[in-house]
Amino acid sequence: MASIQKRGDSAFLLVVEAGYKANGKRDKRTKTIRIEDQALLKTTKKLRDFLDKELHTFKIEVEAGQYISPEKMTLQSFVIEWENKYAVKELSETTLVGYLSHLHNHILPTMGHMRIDQIKPIHIINMLDQIKRVDGRDKPLTSRTAQNAYLTIRNILKRAVEWKVIKENPVESVKKPKDNSLNKDEVNVYDETEVESLFELVQNEPFHWRVYTSLALAAGLRRSEVLGLEWSRVDFEKGTIFINQVIVKGKNGPILKGPKSRKSKRLVSLPKYVLKELKEYHLHWKKEKMKMGEDWIENNHEWLFCKEDGTHFYPTTPTTWWGRFTKRTGVRYIRLHDLRHTSATLLINQGVHAKIISERLGHADIRVTMDTYGHALQKADQEAANKLDDLFSKKQLIEK
Repeated sequence: MASIQKRGDSAFLLVVEAGYKANGKRDKRTKTIRIEDQALLKTTKKLRDFLDKELHTFKIEVEAGQYISPEKMTLQSFVIEWENKYAVKELSETTLVGYLSHLHNHILPTMGHMRIDQIKPIHIINMLDQIKRVDGRDKPLTSRTAQNAYLTIRNILKRAVEWKVIKENPVESVKKPKDNSLNKDEVNVYDETEVESLFELVQNEPFHWRVYTSLALAAGLRRSEVLGLEWSRVDFEKGTIFINQVIVKGKNGPILKGPKSRKSKRLVSLPKYVLKELKEYHLHWKKEKMKMGEDWIENNHEWLFCKEDGTHFYPTTPTTWWGRFTKRTGVRYIRLHDLRHTSATLLINQGVHAKIISERLGHADIRVTMDTYGHALQKADQEAANKLDDLFSKKQLIEK
């Protein structure tokens, strides 16, 4: 049963029954329609047709379980609607996992209890300002974390506006936090001496971690790219590896997908030593597989980096190992991802052109490379100028 009830001069209440509640009472859903068009209010037939159409649409939404009532809806409640009716359908799984992480770690703890129509710009600003490390040192997280939290809440409240739950998005009045993660002074890398020390210490680690470290440094691969490597992608004759898939965290576990961008799908040449190490590791891998016998359960893929049963590592496993390894050995800690930055910096110091480095790293655009490693490139350029200065100094001596 559905009905329309007049509420004031320009407001009408739509009522639709959705069965019965657990206590036996009728479950009524309501929606208020406010009409600002004065001409429509003065035309009885057009007004009736308009309200009948709104009531029909409302009834369909209620029966399909798609109506979202804005009255007293908290952000926590709306997030459930957002996830089920938008996020799982429109967002990639990795993006959704990231959004949910920021929701549970930063946004909902500070604003989840608030009514969604009462969230103001100042609440967004306070939430971003309160993002802290969980380790209790009260040290702010990287600017990227604040930026991602901003993008998450903006996306959610944008849907709320589209679905007419709220009139405007308060996030639009808040400046997006600056992302300083690509500030070149913040790129943390090892120098050549530290790399040599790293190679020496990692020799005491399991074979697969030694090879993982070599690939991360020699090819500048992302963690997800290393984990997505299969032996069929390694060409021992040409000395290359083909990057065409990655393993990342999904909502319900790890997922295998295509690379980050079109340029991320690439062929990377390897140094001879790394190729030799890979061949030795391949032989070791085959022996381990034979040793496992029927306990080897992976029959569809031959992952370079896998558990004893042949299934691939969980996406965070390398990061966990890296943290323990650096702590155990006293190696200066940098993020595992910074081995990729170290690879690029070493190539720059060797005079390799930025375009080649960009292609090896799989950057979508060379501008990403220039922005990320501008400081190192500028230093290399200055050293090149110094070498030219030495040449011109000799010329000056000859002229005298």
